[in-house]
Amino acid sequence: MRALGVDLGARRIGLALSDPGGILASPAGVIERGPDHQADHDALAGRVAETGAEVVVVGLPLSLSGAAGPAARAVLAEVEEIRARVGVPVEVRDERFSTVVATRSLRQAGGGRAVRAARRRTGAVDSAAAAVFLQSWLDSRSG
Repeated sequence: MRALGVDLGARRIGLALSDPGGILASPAGVIERGPDHQADHDALAGRVAETGAEVVVVGLPLSLSGAAGPAARAVLAEVEEIRARVGVPVEVRDERFSTVVATRSLRQAGGGRAVRAARRRTGAVDSAAAAVFLQSWLDSRSG
C-alpha cells in the first residue's frame, strides 16, 4: 500500500512517500503554502493522485507529555478539511521528535551548513521529518 506522509507546517507542507509495498518511506519534496488552505489541499490532492497514494498520514504535533495542545488541535481541524478533499483515507501519527531526528540525519549526511541551507532553500528538513513519522507508521503496520 503506497502511503503519503504529510508534515503540515506554517510555510511548507513536507511530503514523504512510501514504496508501493508500504515498506520504506522516502522524502518526496514540499508544497509551498498558498494563500489559503483550499489551495494547499488542492495541491495535496494532486500529489495523492499523481503518486497513487492509497492513504495519507499526517503528522500530529503532540506536546512532550502526549497531550494535544493548540498546534495539534489546529492540525486535527485541518485534517478534517483534508479528508473531505483527497479521496483516500487520512490518518494521523504522532510526530514528536521527527524534526529532531530528520535534522540530525541530514547533519550527519552533509554537515550543519547543509542543513541550514536545505531548510532555507528546499524544505528538506520538512520532507525528511515527514519520512521519519511515515516510516514509524509503516513499521507499526508490519509488526
